[in-house]
Amino acid sequence: MPHRTSRPRTVVATAVAVLIAALPLVGAGSAADEPFTAAVFQATHNSYSGDTDGAKHSLTYQLDHGVRFLELDVHDNGYATNHDYGVGHDSPGNLVDHSGGNPASNNLRDWLAVVASWSAAHPTHAPLVVMLDLKDDLTDNGSYAAGDPAALNDELRAAFGTRLLPAAEYSTGATVDALRGRVLTLLSGDATTRAAYRRDVGYHPAIALNGHGQVVEVHDSGGGALWYWTGTYGADGRITWQRHGRYGSGVTPAVALDDDGDLVEVHQSQNATTLWYQTAHLGSSGEITWSASHQYDNGVLPSVVFTSATGLREVHRSQSTSQNWTWQGTLDVGAGTVTWAGNAKTAGPRYDTATAVRGTTSVHVYPAADGATPANTLRVSTDRVSGTRIQYPQTAFDEYQDGDGAELQQGALFYAAPATHTSFITSARASGHLVRGWDFDSADQETTPLANYPATNTPYATWYQDMVGRAGAVR
Repeated sequence: MPHRTSRPRTVVATAVAVLIAALPLVGAGSAADEPFTAAVFQATHNSYSGDTDGAKHSLTYQLDHGVRFLELDVHDNGYATNHDYGVGHDSPGNLVDHSGGNPASNNLRDWLAVVASWSAAHPTHAPLVVMLDLKDDLTDNGSYAAGDPAALNDELRAAFGTRLLPAAEYSTGATVDALRGRVLTLLSGDATTRAAYRRDVGYHPAIALNGHGQVVEVHDSGGGALWYWTGTYGADGRITWQRHGRYGSGVTPAVALDDDGDLVEVHQSQNATTLWYQTAHLGSSGEITWSASHQYDNGVLPSVVFTSATGLREVHRSQSTSQNWTWQGTLDVGAGTVTWAGNAKTAGPRYDTATAVRGTTSVHVYPAADGATPANTLRVSTDRVSGTRIQYPQTAFDEYQDGDGAELQQGALFYAAPATHTSFITSARASGHLVRGWDFDSADQETTPLANYPATNTPYATWYQDMVGRAGAVR
């Protein structure tokens, strides 16, 4: 969010703090049937900055005094060193207040732990939103180990455990009391990451499925990068996607997967007609360990399947005619190589790289728009479920901000705008959304209805307490 001019550290008098803590908000005893989307909650802007910017004090103090929406600004550029994201405004540590019980470090994991501990100690608290304002683009992190959104998902789950309410499990029309004791996480900030969290895009998707329901999808970016997704076919026929990452360079990939998790991938070079293969192993976590890439022929549009435990058959098209050619291969798992033999013309077709079948189970991948998403959005259908997106597990909610495109608006529960964008706030409230107004720092910014989350830098000011009190703020 836009950063405010730093103020001198402010200390609220003890008598005033005690008075604020003692006065119950009008909405503290809300009826069990009050819709979550109709309620108002105290919220802070740049919550980590405490008294370094504004007069908020520590996270624990804010929570003790009724705040139910916290903002943490998050950076990823130090992930390789710290194995964690960094909290801060312009950079990790910038405008961070480490006093009053706040963590001594800038590591996101430590800040989430403070919130989690408070939540566990107050099991009937009103639904608590922890918003991560992404200051960096997480999509340039090419793997889980580099801090991609799958790693962020796991950090959120580890922090909050069963108290976390994943976005995928939110029920429209939920009441405040039904959500008491739950923590909701929300992604704000970098729009590229917010869009990529909800869908992926690519070209020439290919899929493999083994007898244990493990799934590997590969595709090219259209610009020469090769990417993979791994997942599992569930009892409901849906694919739960686990890991995502870049594994090489090329176009038109195809993949074969056996029941031991060993796989062979083939692809064409980006700017030539050479054909290459890689071997790899799919681990129980969904991560893939890749070998080096090796050239095995010339041609285009390769396809490959396992024909036995270590046997393979590859079919591709000639680079100059419509003739198809085939190879027989033998996988050496220990060496991470394939021995190819028996190259010959074939009258048979290439394998259907976009479809995988095991018994009555089938998986098919394809690119197609889903509402407002791009035409090359990666989609998947199974024998039981049609046309879902290939996407990260929807652990966090995705925020739609005033000025964002239609794709980010599609299906969004949380809306946001600066507090001065009063017409956006009131129209979004009227349409049943949860609305945050940030930099909510004067009484004349009050709207009717008030933003669900009037995010302020001065939550203990008399005007703010009066405003949220009249709105029946819930705690």
